[in-house]
Parts: sequence; structure tokens; C-alpha cells
Amino acid sequence: MKQLILGSKPGRDNIVRLEGDEYRYLVRVRRIKTGEKFIAITPNGDETVVQVLSIYNGVLTGKCSKPFEIKAIYTKIPEIILFQAMPKSDKMDLIVRQAAEGGITEIVPFVSEFSVAKTNAEGQKFNRWKRIIKEARQQSGSKTETFVRRPLTKNELFEYWEIIKPDATGLLFHHEGLEKESLHGYLNIIPKVVVFAIGPEGGFSNAEVSYFTENGFKPFNIGDTILRTETAALYCAAAIKILLLERDSWELKQMNLNSV
Repeated sequence: MKQLILGSKPGRDNIVRLEGDEYRYLVRVRRIKTGEKFIAITPNGDETVVQVLSIYNGVLTGKCSKPFEIKAIYTKIPEIILFQAMPKSDKMDLIVRQAAEGGITEIVPFVSEFSVAKTNAEGQKFNRWKRIIKEARQQSGSKTETFVRRPLTKNELFEYWEIIKPDATGLLFHHEGLEKESLHGYLNIIPKVVVFAIGPEGGFSNAEVSYFTENGFKPFNIGDTILRTETAALYCAAAIKILLLERDSWELKQMNLNSV
């Protein structure tokens, strides 16, 4: 369900005044009219319903109230973090959008050996990625607050991995032949955090593959085709999330098989 992510908390009497990008999104994109209601997420993550009181001179005024009842039951899954080697041109924009729509918790771009893009002069792209995430969450209704980091060097990436490693399972998407277990097997014991690493157009170098695997990443591949980096990120994220979401059903099935 579409939602608006508010840039500031509601004011006195739970009144919000929306201008600029928020106004344009609601009035010109969503075609919201006076008297209608829409779902919004406050800066602290609370869900609210806003009823439009007026639309005048570039300002939408609304009143926040209790949220709708959410009838769907959402399964809580571990945080999912994407380590994405920087691709060419604007492919990262698509990767960021798809990751936000898919409920990825964190996107960590980094410069690998075969990356063309560099970490310098990335401020403008970083700000654009944050805008893309907001738009994607509003469009998709994702309840996950997706965070994107500024591009890291390989050394900075591995320093970050060392910090989160004790609570995480690291997965390395790479060519066939390195995997020791299936993706299902790797996720059989549910970790607190799942990290998966995707290479750039040229893939990871042998040295990078060795470093990842020597530092706890488990190699896996999906299918027998060579995927574009932007496709691989979406493909792997979907596979990981589906396995995590359905873990209760396949764990129950495994228990039944063991009891036969």
C-alpha cells in the first residue's frame, strides 16, 4: 500500500503542513483531494492516517489520526544487508530502488577491483540515492527503513564486516563450483543479520573471492546463467527474503520428514 514518509513530526493538534516535494507527490502524482485520507510514516517510524483538510497555494494541510488496522500478518525476518560493488553509469540507481522496494535494510556500495566508479565525487549520487529510497518506499509501502552508505573502499568494507560479523551470515554470489552448501542450507540456522555481496560487471577478482571466503563469507550461485550485476542484486535479495519469510513452513516440513 502506498504511503508518504513525512519529513517532520506532526505539529500541534496532530496537524501537518506539506509543501515542496511532499505536496507535489500527493497532489500531482497521487491526485489526492480534500477530504481524502492517506497513510503516512512519521520520522520515528510510527504509522498514521492523514485526512486532507485543505489544499491551497502549494500547501496541503492534514490531520493525523490512528492508523488503519493492518490485517496482513508480517513475519519478522533478520536484517538483510547488500554489499554492492559499484557498477557502471547509473545502474546503482536501479539497484538502490529495487533494494528499497524489496525491504533491504542497508545498502553498502563499495569499490572493488573491477569497479569503474570511484568513491570520490559521490556526494551528489549519495543524495540522489536517498531520494530514490524515499520514493521507492512511498510507492511500494515498504515498512523497512532502508539505509544507504556512501561508497566505501575495500578496506573500509572489510573493516565494517568485522564489526557486524559476529551476528551475521555472509553470502558471496559468485560463479558455480565454490559453493559447499545450498542457499537453503546456509540459512537453515536463522542469523540476526544476512549480508550478501554482489560484484560489478566484471565480477570479483580471485583475490577478492579468496578474501571474502577466508573471512567467513559462504559462496553460492543461483542457476546456470550469467546475470547482470543489477539483476543479480534483485535476484539474490528475492531468493534470500523468500527463504526467510517461508522458514516456518519448511522447518515444519523438515520436522515431519524427520519423524517419518
